[in-house]
Amino acid sequence: MTRTTPDEVGVIACVGAGVIGGGWAAYFLAHGYRVRAWDPAPDAEQRLRHLVDAAWPALTELGLAEGADLANLSVHRDLAEALRGAQFVQESAPEDLELKRRLLAGIDDLCAPEVVISSSTSGYPMTDLQTLCPHPERTVVGHPFNPPYLIPLVEVVGGKQTSADTVAWAAAFFTVAGKSVITLDAEVPGFIANRLQEALWREALHMIEAGEATVEQIDRSITDGPGLRWPVQGPMLTFHLAGGHGGMAHMLDHFGPSLLSPWTRLAAPELTPELRDAVVAGCVAEAGGRSIDDLVAERDRGVIALLRALGRA
Repeated sequence: MTRTTPDEVGVIACVGAGVIGGGWAAYFLAHGYRVRAWDPAPDAEQRLRHLVDAAWPALTELGLAEGADLANLSVHRDLAEALRGAQFVQESAPEDLELKRRLLAGIDDLCAPEVVISSSTSGYPMTDLQTLCPHPERTVVGHPFNPPYLIPLVEVVGGKQTSADTVAWAAAFFTVAGKSVITLDAEVPGFIANRLQEALWREALHMIEAGEATVEQIDRSITDGPGLRWPVQGPMLTFHLAGGHGGMAHMLDHFGPSLLSPWTRLAAPELTPELRDAVVAGCVAEAGGRSIDDLVAERDRGVIALLRALGRA
């Protein structure tokens, strides 16, 4: 059968309905798609509808597509039923390699042969995920950033057995669906954005473990510091400006020797019970009595304000 063109997709299956899968479901619904969701958890439908309801005010404020309707969401206990009629599949199961391998193979068995199957994996290469699939050429990574209903970025990359047509189709589909797409030139564990985020995360854990900074100090150092520049210009252009009129060349010539300074410890620290408890306690203290739902609403308002201020929404 002929593959549906990216701009003709109308029905999407979201396999896995946790924070990421639910965020995808909310995003697709807001953009006018019909969503068929599946998750094996007994309370999956309740959790999914709570997440979608919580995201809907932010999506409504950004502007709903014609035909966007919460009634376009159906939740299924049978995977084959959820996949029936789907023209695109977004898998968002937990980050367990064997689980995702088996699940993708099961989806591949059940889907019409022309349907592209995308995984939200946050770190596994598609080459490692597609090993059990009967049709690995139609499997691809479409890695979002949390929350998928609000953050524009999607990183697209295929595995060794993924066809070039599948990668191009997925990139085109996510673009049509309103996402900002990076198509990676090669598989990189963790992709691009997560690798950069992970470096910051590891150093933050080291500083907490060593008693050098609190959770709140670390967060404020970004939100009131370099984080204000990054929505406008990323870290590379930020450093380009740090070189003044000499640009990045002057910056590297002047500050390059500091790369040898012991400023960072990129090897991950051991996640001891003490470190784990310190991080958890710090987050509870910083939240100051605000619930997760409160924090989600606060985050969404802030992201929307930034997107609008930058002319991206």
